[in-house]
Amino acid sequence: MSVRRCPALLIAAPASGQGKTTVTAALARLHRRQGKRVRVFKCGPDFLDPMILARASGAPVYQLDLWMVGEAESRRLLWQAAGEADLILIEGVMGLFDGNPSAADLARQFAVPVLAVIDGSAMAQTFGALAHGLASFQPDLPFSGVLGNRVGSARHGEILRDALPEAIRWYGALPRSAAVELPSRHLGLIQAEELSDLDARLDAAADALAASADVSLPPPVEFAVAAPRPVEPLLAGVRIGVARDSAFAFLYQANLDLLAELGAELCFFSPLVDSHLPEVDSLYLPGGYPELHLAQLQANQAMAQAIRAHHAGGKPIHAECGGMLYLLDKLTDKQGSSGQMLGLLAGEATLQPRLTALALQAVELPEGRLRGHTFHHSALTTALAPTARGECPNYKRTAEAVYRLGRLTASYIHFYLPSDPVAAAALFRPSRQP
Repeated sequence: MSVRRCPALLIAAPASGQGKTTVTAALARLHRRQGKRVRVFKCGPDFLDPMILARASGAPVYQLDLWMVGEAESRRLLWQAAGEADLILIEGVMGLFDGNPSAADLARQFAVPVLAVIDGSAMAQTFGALAHGLASFQPDLPFSGVLGNRVGSARHGEILRDALPEAIRWYGALPRSAAVELPSRHLGLIQAEELSDLDARLDAAADALAASADVSLPPPVEFAVAAPRPVEPLLAGVRIGVARDSAFAFLYQANLDLLAELGAELCFFSPLVDSHLPEVDSLYLPGGYPELHLAQLQANQAMAQAIRAHHAGGKPIHAECGGMLYLLDKLTDKQGSSGQMLGLLAGEATLQPRLTALALQAVELPEGRLRGHTFHHSALTTALAPTARGECPNYKRTAEAVYRLGRLTASYIHFYLPSDPVAAAALFRPSRQP
């Protein structure tokens, strides 16, 4: 078995909201500016953080997760990255030990040292106690050091640094500054393409890190290769139209890669601005923010008619979360403004003040068993009967519905298609193909 060695860090935190993405992006940009090849991964399901991290590193960002992606595929992705990178960074999810599996589980599985980001804005010596707790809570965790975020001054950073036990490395500090922070909205960070000053923010964060601590590479980690993933050309010759714009942008890079490996040709289009579909056999309508573009989506009747005609012709459509909302009769945003959508699925949805679902999901479909997750703020009202329901491996309360109408499949669930390539191919394969 071939082994590859590459410096690596998993960037974690005591809780969400501590600044993991900002720090991971700053590290990626800093080392990239030094001429190093940096590969970044995101632990667990997420679409928005990878957009920022891809801009910072200059390379696509993939998911790592012991349940959704699986241990073998996560190992394969890391081994592949270790062969082409000078540094691997993995952004954790939630708090370091939160969830099952957690970011700590991933770090332990692949022996990747942990860098903990701690919001030090309202503490002094207690910073050291919190760092000690994170480092010692699980004795077998490969813990490396900490970074102070949102510090008030250079002196404040020195106080935090001096409070650390000797065995815990100080990775520096980021200032409490609007020039560095990444803005967010109800589903997470603002999308990278919407931030005109994103590169300036990333460079400012990188400069702050370089000024506050030694930024040399961590020690190399050994990554063993997993068995190769065989993929049959089940979608050879199939053209798939993929919606991609500011309303529909929640796409796993691994999903697009898999469809291409299956033999499909991907044709991107915008339901916001395009007046017609490309010549395609199937449609992929991913999640996103349709609720922020109600008037524009409603006004684009040429696109609406084209998608309705595609469905009427018996061609496959796969719609996830925001893509499913686009198929409904009506969608209402948090302010009470509504827009008429495509009317292919009978029902309507309304954005809620708070999160309505967040859970990993596995669904047994006739085509196979797909894994993914659900994360949304809208509530759906429909008389449609589900063809299947998701199952959460942790808390059984969330069981998202999957709806079928002819060759149309729709759900709140964002599927990780490589979890079952055969099932994924069946969702998009035209009926005329065997």
